Amino acid sequence: MDTFQGLKRRHPVATRSIHADDLHMQDWVTPGAMVAWGQAGAEPVTLTAALMRDRHAIGGFRAGIGLTLSEAASPAFGDAVRFISYCASANNRRLAKAGMLDILPVPYSQFASALQPVDVLMLHLPPADKNGRHSLGLVQEYLLPLIGSARIIIAEINDQMPYVFGEASIATDEIDAIISTSRPLLELPPIVPGPIERQVAHNVAGLIEDGSTLQLGLGQIPEAVLDALVQHRNLGVHSGVIGDGVATLMETGVINNACKPVNTGVTVTGWLLGSRRLYEFARENPAILVCGTHYTHDPAVLASQNKLAAINSAIEVDLTGQINAETVGSSYVGGVGGAADFIRGAHRSPGGLPIIALPSTVATSGKSRIVARLSGPVSTPRSEAGLIVTEHGVADLRGRSLHERRKLMLAIAAPEHREQLEQEK
Repeated sequence: MDTFQGLKRRHPVATRSIHADDLHMQDWVTPGAMVAWGQAGAEPVTLTAALMRDRHAIGGFRAGIGLTLSEAASPAFGDAVRFISYCASANNRRLAKAGMLDILPVPYSQFASALQPVDVLMLHLPPADKNGRHSLGLVQEYLLPLIGSARIIIAEINDQMPYVFGEASIATDEIDAIISTSRPLLELPPIVPGPIERQVAHNVAGLIEDGSTLQLGLGQIPEAVLDALVQHRNLGVHSGVIGDGVATLMETGVINNACKPVNTGVTVTGWLLGSRRLYEFARENPAILVCGTHYTHDPAVLASQNKLAAINSAIEVDLTGQINAETVGSSYVGGVGGAADFIRGAHRSPGGLPIIALPSTVATSGKSRIVARLSGPVSTPRSEAGLIVTEHGVADLRGRSLHERRKLMLAIAAPEHREQLEQEK
């Protein structure tokens, strides 16, 4: 797949090659413009640093950001930049805490639509191949429709960015301006699951059959789940994001995608988030395909997967199966994300497992994460509830009444909280 599926292609432009020292963002960004870029390791840091440096010269603008690992998401820049995102994860949390992050409470698959129209799109790309085309590197996800519609595209061409196979690529003559660099990519700090997370993961792994297709979110529990699957066989992956753990299981042959009815033999993801090891593993690796959210989150594609095990987490779950993945009290720390899309897909997949996995208590306070009433919004309704997993066991809520659900959820809550929870109405 080497075309923008269903997207209007940009016409060829007179591409300008600019030295980083000569880049003045006010030449490209007008006051009030919407500027967007790839998230995490796909952020073109040279361009975002210049954008923040020149923010006053521009006169103020909007920035549509994903999960941020750089210093671009600094409250110091809020004097001229209105930051907009689907999540308050990673460095975005600093903006949220300072009251400078405008959250779009939409499913992740709708993030691109919510941002549009985008005036300036900034990309972080590897050098072009022999045909003059650039892979989009670590991401495709929400960038694809923006590439098709952005008024201006500026790219940082980094010779350390791996060429990763994806459903779309971009020609040099579709880019308005290019800045060449050579710098290491941003990496996710190492994730080290604790003993409770590993017990949760052990309970999840016990549900997954050989030949299943995995979808995983981010964090300690997804990484611990992958560690717990080392004895499984013929697993596949169709996910919004993958990390180092997927690369490890692909190297050992546990993940070979052999049983997937679509994209057989290939791990499908929207983006890669991890260490340099993951990025190098993906370099020109035909067993990895990066796609847009229109494909990774498509209900029909998800339903067609073999035994789709959708494994996501939450901040808290109530006794009826309602899920809050966005706020802790009044603080926005997460996002709606793609969990609901994947949960629905797992419900429809033959032998699918719609799983929400979480520790039963908050590590720092001991407060129960199984609650009588949510303290925040309903990110996923109880009508979509599937299997809720804690270190104390599994509550399969599928087809269960509200009365039955309460009993099942109390059984996986921390023992010291069960009596109080049972008394609450």
